[in-house]
Amino acid sequence: MLAYIHIPYCDSKCHYCSFNTYVDKFDTRKDYMHALYTQLVFELERFGATQNSIETLFIGGGTPSTVSPELYAPIFKLLKPYLIKDAEITTEANPNSASKVWLEGMQKLGVNRVSFGVQSFDATKLKALNRAHDPEQAKTSILHAKALGIAHISLDLIYNYQGDTQALLLKDIETAFSLPIDHISAYELTIEGGTKFAETPEVRQDDENLAFFVTQQIEKRGFKAYEISNFGSYQSQHNKGYWEIKDYIGAGAGAVGFLKERRFYPSTGIEAYIDNPLHVTEETLTEDELITERIFLGLRSNIGIEKATLSTQMQKKADFLCEEKKLMATSTHYYNDNFFLADELSLYILGNH
Repeated sequence: MLAYIHIPYCDSKCHYCSFNTYVDKFDTRKDYMHALYTQLVFELERFGATQNSIETLFIGGGTPSTVSPELYAPIFKLLKPYLIKDAEITTEANPNSASKVWLEGMQKLGVNRVSFGVQSFDATKLKALNRAHDPEQAKTSILHAKALGIAHISLDLIYNYQGDTQALLLKDIETAFSLPIDHISAYELTIEGGTKFAETPEVRQDDENLAFFVTQQIEKRGFKAYEISNFGSYQSQHNKGYWEIKDYIGAGAGAVGFLKERRFYPSTGIEAYIDNPLHVTEETLTEDELITERIFLGLRSNIGIEKATLSTQMQKKADFLCEEKKLMATSTHYYNDNFFLADELSLYILGNH
């Protein structure tokens, strides 16, 4: 199983961000981390966690680097016996708040992978996205992480913002590859309801050629795509665990947990969560919903789809796609090597099942 911890604090609200984050509640951090601890104790029991049963831990947000390592320490102490040896332990971080001292503190707790929210190395674009850092801070924080000996370093890039050109994105990609990273997540800008950009949807370009260009340029430099938005010489085990639909504990306001066919949703509001971290809404997925997820996630990534999970009718459709050279097959799985066609292929296989 996997474990995810959600930190809902941010030092600025990015104009594209639809996550459950807050820029004005920093005084609740200590109470929030206590509540997280309480929920984790409960979830470890609910999930039947035993020694060495958690494969990966991911701290996301929000901005995990807005919370000091001291406040994380009790949580790491609680989880340590449950983590497998050499578990992948990732934290997200923003360049402006991931100081060398913060990175060192997190590394001492056991973090061995940092994912930096860079988005671009272009100062004008960063400002337009309402990012709180500048290009130099992004480079410096990554170099600090490397100097500390953190094993795996990733960064995020965003494309198809208005004014994005091949030249600008090529410069972003070249700068990224000049840094000591082993992973890139490249996301196409999407406009979500309730965000600042929802008021000006024209800030999103609809240029599918840029998507192909970004993928091609990253892969040309040796980072293979292992999912539609993720590339690396190192593949995140936590990411892959989601796509394989493994069970995962989701702790924190706005997190999601998953156990067999049940999803768990803790309260989204910070105050409500602090008041009762064990108040969780449940949802049970049907067999059809689980198969649909397996197909969509399997074809969007190098996980593929296990043949045994498909009905005879679905297998016939998948076999036809293999004949048409749209899918590949082994004795046990179907695989897709063009992630941009994933949704189309998935819908065809699902048909009127």
